[in-house]
Amino acid sequence: MQEAVVSLYQKQEKIYPRAVSGRFAAWRWGLVWATQAVFYGLPWLHIHGRQAMLFDLEARRFYILGWVLYPQDFIYLTGLLVVSAYALFLFTAVAGRLWCGYACPQTVYTEIFLWIERQFEGDRLRRQRLDAQAWSFDKLWRKAGKHTVWLALGLWTGFTFVGYFTPIRSLGASALALQLGPWEWFWSLFYGLATYGNAGFLREQVCKYMCPYARFQGAMFDRHTLIIGYDSQRGEPRGKHREQGRKTDLAAAGLGHCIDCGLCVQVCPTGIDIRNGLQYECIGCAACVDVCDTVMDKMQYPRGLVRYDTLDGFTHSAPTATPLQSLPQKLTQKLPQTLSQSLLQHLLRPRVLVYAAGLLLISGALMWGLLTRAPFRVDVVRDRSALARTVDGGWVENVYRLQIMNATEDTQHYRVAASGLAQMKHDLQGSVSLGPAQARWVVLAVRVPPEVAAQAGAGSHAMQFEVSQLPAAAPAPSAPPRTLVEKSSFVVPR
Repeated sequence: MQEAVVSLYQKQEKIYPRAVSGRFAAWRWGLVWATQAVFYGLPWLHIHGRQAMLFDLEARRFYILGWVLYPQDFIYLTGLLVVSAYALFLFTAVAGRLWCGYACPQTVYTEIFLWIERQFEGDRLRRQRLDAQAWSFDKLWRKAGKHTVWLALGLWTGFTFVGYFTPIRSLGASALALQLGPWEWFWSLFYGLATYGNAGFLREQVCKYMCPYARFQGAMFDRHTLIIGYDSQRGEPRGKHREQGRKTDLAAAGLGHCIDCGLCVQVCPTGIDIRNGLQYECIGCAACVDVCDTVMDKMQYPRGLVRYDTLDGFTHSAPTATPLQSLPQKLTQKLPQTLSQSLLQHLLRPRVLVYAAGLLLISGALMWGLLTRAPFRVDVVRDRSALARTVDGGWVENVYRLQIMNATEDTQHYRVAASGLAQMKHDLQGSVSLGPAQARWVVLAVRVPPEVAAQAGAGSHAMQFEVSQLPAAAPAPSAPPRTLVEKSSFVVPR
């Protein structure tokens, strides 16, 4: 009996997406230009003589559009991540994978790399023929030229990424002189080669196998979520229409509007057939919508065979009850006629309202916190060498280290006061001056007279430091200086 070897591995077939034009392609390219203008241009923008967006890990400072954030401001980063998550939930609940199809870096760079590939190798059929033919000078220069531009773009992307953590102008001078530091070399090459590999080779495999978003997006979908789908009731049975012509009686011919041209599969960057229903590989780029609308125009059929719609819209079932029914009649009468009731029902359902309310609430709280945050921060650390000691005259002394952090781009002056026990004094004379975005450790000794220490008794006693920001000019009576209060303790020895 002959043994048969069954392979459990199926080789990944290369996908050759076809170029497409249309309204959604225009939106996609508009976002490509917008996102890349921000990414590549923002590090070169300067505010107050400093890079507008710089995450200086060595100095432990983040400079974000005029704000100076310290590690103690980590709460704002947490708030930003929560806002991003709620925005993703909201967009997904409303219109599916908008992020994946239009703004995800993997989608954006794949679109750019595909455009470069088309400039050297042509569109879909020409690329397939070029890959199938034997090596020649024509094939060699086209492949080499494409990969050279890909590598250059990838390395420039890696350089720009590092420029968010190292001042990009000094980074550029060091790069030209080949004098980058080891970590700068590593991250520039790592991020650059990752861009080259992901957008040039892996492409749809990142979306299908590496990205977790496709796996849990279904939890945020319902029957009122806009998805890209195929209207099977209108399109089936599919078949070729060339023999019958555009004026054919489709009912008599037993055909639907789908002419089975296969263009929706050819333009799909993940290689799926949208006519097979909703699939997790679909990234919502709407390329199939654009190309199908073009075919419908040529066949003189109505657009929308492949379109954005809800599951209820594709199945032609009655929409579920929504908060629209509870809106005042005067409000619904004033709505534009183009804003249909079904669209309002789609937008004003409970899940969307909850996500939108949460997003507005958290975004408002984050902005309020940033706008009202103190222009400086203070940390108090006790001297670890001795909790307390007795000095000349029997006075009891504790030593503290205060870290004062200027969170503005101007030179500031601060005055320190200590309180908590009677006749408490400290030895810091005058004010403390800090330059723009500067942090400084200040050592000061706090003392109380022996009779106060005896009255308070041995042990730890509550006290506080008051650090006041001094105004640049003499303050008006109604404009007291800003003050931060930091609690600590004063120890009286036994």
